Amino acid sequence: MKTIFFFLALCVGTFSFAQDQEDRDDSFIRDSNKNILKIDIKEPFMQIAVKCADFKPASFDGGVAAYKNILNKYMYAYLNSDFYSLTGDFSFTLKVDSTGKVIDVTGMPKVENSKVFFDDMQYVVRRIKKNWTPASCGGQPVASQIKVKMSFSSIATDID
Repeated sequence: MKTIFFFLALCVGTFSFAQDQEDRDDSFIRDSNKNILKIDIKEPFMQIAVKCADFKPASFDGGVAAYKNILNKYMYAYLNSDFYSLTGDFSFTLKVDSTGKVIDVTGMPKVENSKVFFDDMQYVVRRIKKNWTPASCGGQPVASQIKVKMSFSSIATDID
């Protein structure tokens, strides 16, 4: 009799403390799993010259250092690095039109998960509202391309 009572008590205790999978709280996954970013934007930016005798490269108000600071700040703010983990050297080509607006951003090299990263970088660069002073040829504004090189590292970690 004691054995049956003990067995029933054990079963009731086990079932009363069992977790229901539908009521489980998985919010800790989003809150404790983070990517730590390390971004090193290289200077100077390289300008792809247009064939012209009197070529003046595109410039940014405040210089390359000012653009680098804004880009760095925006990358930390707007990159959605929870969807990828990348490490390595990347280069981005900014296409600046004759009005000074960045109209396209392309990234290299293409590696696993880099497409999402490159899409995020297009979003980041378009968030920068300040335009470039366009390149000029013979005193006339022309479209140009600017290469930005950087070392990028995103490390996935659990934060307690």
